[in-house]
Amino acid sequence: MAGPASSSSSSSSSSSAMNIMLAIYEKKTVAVDLYRPLRNYIVFNYSEREAQNLDDDLETLKEMRNNIERSSAADSLPSRRDLLQNYFKALTAVESRFPISPDKDHVNSVTFTWHDAFKNKHKASQQNIHLEKAAILFNLGAVHSQIGLTFDRLTVEGRRQASHSFIAAAGAFAFLRDNESTKASIGNSTTVDVSVECAGMLERLMLAQAQECVFENTIAKGSTPGVCSKISRQVGLFYEEALAALNVAPLTQHFDKAWLSHVQLKAALFYAEACYRYSLELHEKEEIAEEIARLKSGIGALTDAKKSSPKGAAQQILDAINKLETNLKTNLERAMKENDRVYLMRVPPASSLQPLPAFAMVKPLNMNEVLDASKEKMFASLVPDSSAKALSKYTEMVDDIIRTQAEKLQQGSELARVSLKEMDLPGSILALEGHSVLPTALWEDVEAVQISGGPVGLEGELQQLRDLRRVNHELLVQTEELIQKEAAEDAQFRSQFGTRWTRPQSNTLTKNLQDRLNRFAANLKQAADSDAKIERSVRESMSLMCILDCRPIESALPTLAKPIMSLDANEDAIVGTLKQSLRQLETLGAQRAGLEDMLKDMKRKDDILPKLMTSAGSYEDLFRKEIAKYNHICEDISQNLQAQEQLLLHIQAQNREFAATFNIEDYRAACEKCYKQIEDAIAKYREIKENINEGLKFYVTLQDAITSVKQQCSDFVMTRSIQCREMIEDVQRQMSGLSFQDGKNSNSYNYPSTGPPQRTSSQPEPTTNQPCPQTPYYYQQPSPPPPAYAQQHPPPPAATPGYSQHPPYSHPRPPPPYHSRSPSPYPTQQGQQPPPAAGYEYGQPAYPGWQGSYYNAQQQQVQGQQPGSFPRPPYTVPSPYPPNQSGYYNKQ
Repeated sequence: MAGPASSSSSSSSSSSAMNIMLAIYEKKTVAVDLYRPLRNYIVFNYSEREAQNLDDDLETLKEMRNNIERSSAADSLPSRRDLLQNYFKALTAVESRFPISPDKDHVNSVTFTWHDAFKNKHKASQQNIHLEKAAILFNLGAVHSQIGLTFDRLTVEGRRQASHSFIAAAGAFAFLRDNESTKASIGNSTTVDVSVECAGMLERLMLAQAQECVFENTIAKGSTPGVCSKISRQVGLFYEEALAALNVAPLTQHFDKAWLSHVQLKAALFYAEACYRYSLELHEKEEIAEEIARLKSGIGALTDAKKSSPKGAAQQILDAINKLETNLKTNLERAMKENDRVYLMRVPPASSLQPLPAFAMVKPLNMNEVLDASKEKMFASLVPDSSAKALSKYTEMVDDIIRTQAEKLQQGSELARVSLKEMDLPGSILALEGHSVLPTALWEDVEAVQISGGPVGLEGELQQLRDLRRVNHELLVQTEELIQKEAAEDAQFRSQFGTRWTRPQSNTLTKNLQDRLNRFAANLKQAADSDAKIERSVRESMSLMCILDCRPIESALPTLAKPIMSLDANEDAIVGTLKQSLRQLETLGAQRAGLEDMLKDMKRKDDILPKLMTSAGSYEDLFRKEIAKYNHICEDISQNLQAQEQLLLHIQAQNREFAATFNIEDYRAACEKCYKQIEDAIAKYREIKENINEGLKFYVTLQDAITSVKQQCSDFVMTRSIQCREMIEDVQRQMSGLSFQDGKNSNSYNYPSTGPPQRTSSQPEPTTNQPCPQTPYYYQQPSPPPPAYAQQHPPPPAATPGYSQHPPYSHPRPPPPYHSRSPSPYPTQQGQQPPPAAGYEYGQPAYPGWQGSYYNAQQQQVQGQQPGSFPRPPYTVPSPYPPNQSGYYNKQ
């Protein structure tokens, strides 16, 4: 049915008024309930809770369908357009989640009914959502056509907006033809208006009207006759295509005669308009013969159209045809007179003329984006199994592409790295510029040496060895002096009191302690020999190791210089070309990194689930379309690798020329020699460093052991001192004739370790019922517990091979006296007192004025003393220190 008309006029047009255009009425429908059937389907196939969660979506869908049914003239066309677009997207979401069909497992209680837009008595009823979608698309095109007629085509802007609306209408009908017409025409209950043929005809009609608006603007702007002719001819072609569709089944008897007459007259009108405009251009070129032929052709087309077209055409079209015909005849008469008088050219027959040129200024609007439902949130929580499986398959396809391309990129980068390493690039270029570089592993080793102090720092560590050896020696001397002093006092009293001095002699009780001190002294002596060998090794190797003190180490490397003699002086050009190629290779590497990041970013953003849920076609077709977006990156990767392959060939050739010019072989030999010297220096430094560390550990461990023995000696001396006072008092009482016999405290100084004491004649024989003599205090001191390291570590193994070059330390030694539990010099008795609490200091500082912060921390805390000036060692050894396991220092 023809819609309302809108006319406009242009004084520059040979046709009088640019005449009426057509709009399409919407299809009518019958009410249908979507809410209840869809909700029941959700409850049955998912859950009641899911149905409750989606109740808002169901209500929204129901409301939109009701608004579609209640179409009225009061609704604004833009709001109607938006409603149709949103409802179509909602239907797309419904289609992928709710199968609507007569099948018993599907939503089979929904039937859509729509009337034909051009023959209202005809209707179609189907349990098929595609009929609903086709009808909505038809109505969307109809609304766009109606919007096009609302603009004022007397203005340039009005004509432009009208053209856009007709283009959108053409897009809607094209989308209907390509996507829904065939699916909506299944079965016997169909209507012609949504068929492929009708949708295609309406698309051509809307394009003709859009191009017609462009033609009107072209005339208004005063464009050349040639341009106007091309645009006008395209208008006629669009109308001719629509007319051809109207003249064949199934449309031939479906439309009113007014439709057929309108389209036929418009086709002839714009063909004749094109002939008229083209003849004006021919007249300017003085091509009078063809001008006459074109004018006759236009007049003939108008004459035939008026004779053959059905009645019922709008009067505006007939008026435009008559005016144009008059203009054509006027120009034809003028041209014929000029030809007869001046040009005398033969007029060609119409059949020999070339087709008039045409130029399309419009095309259907792409509705894929407008009607894209992939971002539709309605029913998003419902994901059918088929869509989930399809998504998994697509993800595997993408992962395979990413994995394959990533491997290619990595292989390309590795190939470049290996090739440059084989050519010693860019090391050779850097060496020529005074920036030589060490191999990475060797540079890291040198850095570690320099961080630890380097060869220049070894003297400080040797001084620590000397200081620790002196400290141990002084501790040993102090301990021996304690024993010797006590022995001298005992001997003095024994000489003074004779046989009355009945306690055992000191040397019988301190034998084990003295043996251990002797072994410590032997250890110290052998350690001193080891220290001397270390110092000698440092002195002898310093010339080798001094290279490690170079900062930066690269300053010790040989340099690459230009040749002294040059024949053609092209060294700079050779170097410049090679450097440029290396920069290009670096650029290719950066491009590969960017391509890999781009691949990962694309994969991260690649979510096709919404498209899967709204896809009406084959998943395979969707997969091919979506995977294709990775093609350009894959192509870029392939081109990058090919470019690198060619560039590496150029670099190899350039490097050969560079090597020959700068005598690279000699430079490399010098570098290898320097590398070997650095490696040897590192190995020697590490060997000396390890030996020094062993010595430091040995002295720290020995200091703990001597300190432990010194404490035992202090305890022994204290006990003997107490006994000495008691015995002196006893002897003095005996000598004064006093009796001190009692059942609790008789002459009870019993020393089982040395036999019964000798009694004087005045001492009575003890009786059996007398109490057992009380054990002297010093008997109650058990053997001191061995150091913690003696309980945790096995005896030291044989010397490690790394230090076999030092003969005095290369043979296994018996464990040191403090390494394992030694027998106590005193018999163990029950009821003994526990040893003094750990950490209590009985002795004196190791030597006067020394308060080592590392080895005497407990004593400082107790006495509040400040650390002395002894340097802190550059390592941390937990206390108590484990015995050295190496053979370098044998603590025998």
